[in-house]
This record gives sequence, structure tokens and C-alpha cells, in this order.
Amino acid sequence: MIRLLDFIFAFTGLVLGFPILMLLFVIGLFDTGSPLFFQKRVGRNQKPFTLVKFRTMSKDTASVATHLASSASITKFGSFLRKTKLDELPQLWNVLKGEMSLVGPRPGLFNQQELLEQRERYGVYKVRPGITGLAQVSEIDMSTPELLAQTDAKMIASLTLRDYFKYILQTVTGKGSGDRVKN
Repeated sequence: MIRLLDFIFAFTGLVLGFPILMLLFVIGLFDTGSPLFFQKRVGRNQKPFTLVKFRTMSKDTASVATHLASSASITKFGSFLRKTKLDELPQLWNVLKGEMSLVGPRPGLFNQQELLEQRERYGVYKVRPGITGLAQVSEIDMSTPELLAQTDAKMIASLTLRDYFKYILQTVTGKGSGDRVKN
């Protein structure tokens, strides 16, 4: 049921949001010269997939977890995209392709060894990663790997259709700050 909802919402979001996506893309061209950001992430069953987002940091920023990146790397337009969570919109493509869900654990990087181990320990890789979830709306990010893995496992074990919609609504209305960047 959730995969069907993911597909319907992602398809609808991409079609209806196309003018907004194009506008953000064009503005991003002027901001960084490269508006889309592609990065290998850990997916379901620890299979790699390429996550796509709008670029919020300068092109020369190191490929590290957000909490390890410097806030000086974030562009002015990138700051706006992060605050409004519009940088996440291209991930609807990942959802449409079945690599992600709208709700699930945020996909980590392969170089986040402690997070990989904790998520393996708690069985988090049995599901598709998501754009949002319990950890995101609870302001738990990848800087606390064990707590994040525990929260992800709790969400996976108890996820209902009601929770699915609740996490999406909370994200859209601004609850949670997502991954924090150090100052």
C-alpha cells in the first residue's frame, strides 16, 4: 500500500511541481552553475543508489555528512532551499524509481561507518530509505548514529498509514530542522 502511495504522490508531485522544479533549477544555475547534486547513498539492503537533490552548497564542498560540513559552504539560495525543504523535491524521482520512499530512514553515506554498523544492528536496511521520517521530525540527525538507528528502527516497527501521512504533514509544515550544519 505504501509503495503505491509513494508512486502516486511522487508522480503527481513531479508533474504538478514541474514549473517550480524548473524555476529552482534555473535559479540554481545562477547560484552555483550546477543546480543538481548527485551522491551515492546507502539504500535498501545496503545497495547503493544515486540520490538527487538541489545543490545547497558550493560545488567544491567535501562529500561528508551534513553535520560535518561547514555552514560557510551553504550558498544564499541554498540556505533558502534548506529552510523551505525545497532542496528535497528532486528526490521524488528517487521515490518514483522505487529507490526511496516518502517516509523512511534518511539514506546515509557509505563513509559513515558508525551509522552503517548501528543501522545494520537494528535492521534499518530492510526498508527503503525515505525523504522524511520520525527522526527528521524529532530533530535527530546523523551526528548521533545510535540514537538515529534506534529511532529509525522504532519507526519501522510501528509505521502505520496514519504515521506515514503525519510525518509527511509535519515535514511540509516545517517540523524538524533536518540535518544540521555546524557553524
